[in-house]
Amino acid sequence: MQLSKTEEELMNHLWKLEKAFMKDLLDAYPEPKPANTTVATLLKRMTEKGFVTYTKFGNSRQYQPMVKKKDYFSKHVNGLIKNFFNNSSSQFASFFTKETDLSKNELEELRAIIDNEIKNK
Repeated sequence: MQLSKTEEELMNHLWKLEKAFMKDLLDAYPEPKPANTTVATLLKRMTEKGFVTYTKFGNSRQYQPMVKKKDYFSKHVNGLIKNFFNNSSSQFASFFTKETDLSKNELEELRAIIDNEIKNK
């Protein structure tokens, strides 16, 4: 299951804060801030999808993510590779390195990361 763009934005704030009340989440947004009702609706949907849980403190709820950011984006990237690159990581890597206008230094950093992963296999 995936998050919408607005849910992803809210989830990013929650991942950064780790635990947050509604006020904390609203404070994390830049101006113009979304309405309380908008954030409440997003949190309700994200709870129903299993991305967020909460603990009640009186009338307040403290929200926390149930899914780690790394796990969410790993699934997202793997889905992209499967659906758009015929499940080929090399096709994805080729597209990524050619179409993202990476500098020579960034490409060398990627090579070092790949070389390190090869060593660890």
